[in-house]
Amino acid sequence: MMKYTTKIYLIVFTSIIIALIYLFSSTNKIQKELNTNIEQILINQAKSFAVNIERELHKHIEHDPYNELKNNEMLREHFNDTLSIIVNDFFKYVFVLYRDHHNNYRYLLDGSPEAGFFNQRLNVEKSYWNQAYDTKKAVIIKQTQLENIWITYLQPVIFDGKVKAVVAIDFSTELPTNIYYAIEPLKNIFLYIFISIGILVLILLYQTFLSFKNKKESITDELTQVYNRNFLRDLIENINISKYQIIMLDIDHFKQINDNYGHKAGDLILSKTAKIIADEIREEDYLIRFGGEEFLIFIKRGKNSNTLAYDIAQRIRKTIEKTDFIYEDKVINITVSIGITCEPEHFKSISQAIKNADEMLYRAKREGRNKVVSKHMIEEKQEVQAMKKGINEIKEALEEDRIFCYYQAIFDVEKGTICKYEALARMRDKDGSILLPFHFLETIAHTNVYNDFTKHVIEHVFQKIKEKNVSISINLNFSDILDNNIYATIIQEIQTHKKLARWLIIELLEYEVIEESSLIRERLLEIQSYGIKIALDDFGSGYANYTVFQTLPIDILKIDGSLIKDIDKSSLSHKITHSIVMLAKELNITTVAEYVHSKGVLEVVEELGIDQAQGFYLAKPSAEI
Repeated sequence: MMKYTTKIYLIVFTSIIIALIYLFSSTNKIQKELNTNIEQILINQAKSFAVNIERELHKHIEHDPYNELKNNEMLREHFNDTLSIIVNDFFKYVFVLYRDHHNNYRYLLDGSPEAGFFNQRLNVEKSYWNQAYDTKKAVIIKQTQLENIWITYLQPVIFDGKVKAVVAIDFSTELPTNIYYAIEPLKNIFLYIFISIGILVLILLYQTFLSFKNKKESITDELTQVYNRNFLRDLIENINISKYQIIMLDIDHFKQINDNYGHKAGDLILSKTAKIIADEIREEDYLIRFGGEEFLIFIKRGKNSNTLAYDIAQRIRKTIEKTDFIYEDKVINITVSIGITCEPEHFKSISQAIKNADEMLYRAKREGRNKVVSKHMIEEKQEVQAMKKGINEIKEALEEDRIFCYYQAIFDVEKGTICKYEALARMRDKDGSILLPFHFLETIAHTNVYNDFTKHVIEHVFQKIKEKNVSISINLNFSDILDNNIYATIIQEIQTHKKLARWLIIELLEYEVIEESSLIRERLLEIQSYGIKIALDDFGSGYANYTVFQTLPIDILKIDGSLIKDIDKSSLSHKITHSIVMLAKELNITTVAEYVHSKGVLEVVEELGIDQAQGFYLAKPSAEI
């Protein structure tokens, strides 16, 4: 708001200065126009006199004015008297000169009081006079060297098509000087006003600067140099809250920083945190130190800005988490918890909206800190949770055989034929709709129902293998192999269908952290002893790394879709995938590309030498093989 007031002051002061400059320059312009008009009037008058003099010469002289005036003294006297009539306070000198054979100018006639005699030589500025002779046109000479002459008007006198003489009229006037002296006081008045207002403006600017400085100090937090609660009070009164989203941020475990490193370290953390936040938000946003280690941010909405505050908050959180705060050679790492009010206009007041952001902040702290929480997120989580089936519904579906599998074909890249299938669990709801694992697997995790579910899926897969004589893979977690009950179920089903076991492939999900690797290895080797192949799923994402090949007996490597989907466009994805394929070949491990969604991706997969491919471009999951 201060910046708008400053702009108004600047506009007013600038307008006054421009007006004064305009008035000052206008007086100069008026003076020049008056001088020009006077000059033009006198030139026109001189021209009129010169034309009349030339006309009179033609009346009395037929061919050569020099010869006729030389021999006729009375005629010379007549013309001199005629010229003298023109002479006055304005027109000081009126005379006629001719140019002799030596290019010198001499008197023919002179009507001035101090008349030059006939044929007397007169020193003139020959370049101008010759110009009148040569061009046969009038010439105007503005005199700068002569004190009592302002302008000289030269009019050529033409006989028989040739210039025989030049009429010269020198005139001067004190009018320009008088105008100058008349206008100068007015100009001085404007100048004095200009200077006075200039001084006044400087005083006002200085007072405004002091006022703004005091105002800014009153609304700025001294430590962090961001806005304080005084500014917040003004903001609440003037802001249109529907145009903003509110973020409340708190530094986690800040008291421990003060206790362990001292208050100076705490002040450093606060000031640098404020700087990071300020760098991450925009000029139209407001950052306020709300108190202690809490900051309040008003984020200006734009088009499609429902997630704007959340995106900015996450960016701030990640930046602070990655930053090393150095105090006296000690590295301090901090995290922040953040709460957001996305639609503050839905609250009765701005204070209520801020309170909601505060509630979201403390919810983020209760959920483990270093989080961003908003009401929308909570509602979305509740909606997602509402979409999931309850454990009794899932148990009922198992009992009614409404848990079954879809099968997605996996192709041999070189041959272009189907070589096996992946089993994907599905649940048929009571209304007949087909539900994905998202709706039921998480609910039954770590329960006896999950054990029953695993048994049910393996039985279905073995039944399909028996019917179709095809290889089918099922998905298990590392935790399933470690769970004694589930592992016992797996072994029991394998032993029950021992003759079909060689057609089964177990895909282990790569995103889990591998713990108790020796036990996992022992159990996987036991599974392999029945002819079952072990595949590592989603390789290239999650927690696993290349050391997995040292500990686990892997037959098949499924390369994660996040690498494959952009492999025809991303050079980085291409290079990473190439390195994985090269390693797999060295270890004699079969490779499978997931998420093959286009012809271009398939061509790159083939070019890289990946053995098998799976994706919607090749085949979608289906209830039947």
